[in-house]
Amino acid sequence: MSDAAGPRVALAGIILESNAFAPPARAADFREKLYLEGAALLAEARRAPSLAPGEVSAFLRAMDETGPWQPVPCLLTACPPKGPVEAGFFRTCLTGIVAALEAAKPVDAVYLAQHGGMTAEDDPDPDGTLIAAVRAAVGPEAKIVVTLDLHANVSERMVEAGDLLIAYQTNPHVDMRLRGEEAAVTLRKLLAGTRAETAFIRLPLVPPSVTLLTAEGPYGEMIAYGQRRLQELGGRILNVSILGGFAFSDTPKNGVAILVAGRDDLAAAHDLAQEIAALGWAERHRFTRRLTPLDAAVDLALATAADPARPAVIFSDAGDNPGGGGGGDTTALLTALAAAGATGVLIGGFFDRALAEEARGLGVGARFEAVFNRDGGGRYAERLALPARVLALSDGDLVGRLGLFAGRRLALGPCAALALGADEGIAAVVVSSRQQAADPVFFEAFGLDIAAARVVAVKSRGHFRAGFAPWFPPEQVYEVDTPGLTSPVLERLAWRGLPRPVYPLDPDTEWTPPDWTPPDWTPSD
Repeated sequence: MSDAAGPRVALAGIILESNAFAPPARAADFREKLYLEGAALLAEARRAPSLAPGEVSAFLRAMDETGPWQPVPCLLTACPPKGPVEAGFFRTCLTGIVAALEAAKPVDAVYLAQHGGMTAEDDPDPDGTLIAAVRAAVGPEAKIVVTLDLHANVSERMVEAGDLLIAYQTNPHVDMRLRGEEAAVTLRKLLAGTRAETAFIRLPLVPPSVTLLTAEGPYGEMIAYGQRRLQELGGRILNVSILGGFAFSDTPKNGVAILVAGRDDLAAAHDLAQEIAALGWAERHRFTRRLTPLDAAVDLALATAADPARPAVIFSDAGDNPGGGGGGDTTALLTALAAAGATGVLIGGFFDRALAEEARGLGVGARFEAVFNRDGGGRYAERLALPARVLALSDGDLVGRLGLFAGRRLALGPCAALALGADEGIAAVVVSSRQQAADPVFFEAFGLDIAAARVVAVKSRGHFRAGFAPWFPPEQVYEVDTPGLTSPVLERLAWRGLPRPVYPLDPDTEWTPPDWTPPDWTPSD
């Protein structure tokens, strides 16, 4: 421990969720969204609103409030989910973090803000590579605490190199700040002498992301059980993290992971991890969900618009979720709605810089032919031309209001709202920076009234549920079976890295609980 000024705690993170079927995440993608070094990291994380992830800002506040400390900011960078990170960029970031740690020695602890679902062009486990490199730099006595998205894919190396891994507990993610605070409070305990003894189980279970909601269903029940048992065990457990994983990363470390950290008590951690794993495995058949066929969604949209007495509905364009590596540029749902003459529709946000810039140049009120994907797009992005009128424009510098993005700055670049079709029954939002439409500000920034819409369609898989909850309870939410890089129908994808057999792709998969009995243990009389 350092002097009266408090412990020296380094801060770093490389945040990316990698979809193996999406284009690589390049240096420019990170620098466009978030790339902070040294003092700039602290300044941005302490701003309100901030571009920094909520857990980072919360960690800083909690450390400030719980005693003296000396922050050592290294490097924090992030970009929206995409493909594997470019090998050279990852190595540059890794080298920079290690160099900053070496220069800052002695360091008492390191806080890493990671997603945990990252892959690199030449490394299936860059999160593990980073944590191991940090451990090598700071030595065995320094404490390493890591926060993870609950879609992280956890490797043995991540567990072994870190002292404590703390995952989100909610999906949609509305507890990021709580997890940042927990990381700070628990780090104080570790620095005071508490040991985190972690039990780790990975199940041969790779669920589609639409089954990983936490308000209901088998995954939510696993998390609730773990938190209840944590309380019942009266302080013997420091943390329970249950990670649903991210199937699209397509790596050998995929699989629902259970992490239980005992407070100086590995036996208690082992026992609870076994309980939770057995519960999840017994309920594996529930990690499936039916999607709404595209033609059925169109019929529902037409019926909803025709009958004011029917409740409005919200559609998830599930196959094209930018929050899972989707291009944000597929037009299958828009094409079908426009061809059917749907009205009362709000839809967004389409990632199409050229179209947004054209609308910006024409100005509000201008009529023109809106051509989506004129310059090409992602793998599933088809060209679509529709009559359009510019409804509103924005510079895209927004602040989220509800759910995942609440209180966070959103830098979406030049944006436009367009009325589409001959009867202008569809209002579409077009953005210049790829981001899932999980917050009502995506529509409200253009004066579009969500409450007046009959159908809202969003390029988001699950986080929109929290952002649009005031208008759409679960029974009014429909996940539409659309094409794209994030289709929840896992059988459609050509898997290369997943551990096989794995459920539900391989229905006959079996799992045997780990045997943690010490080799020299014999039962007492």
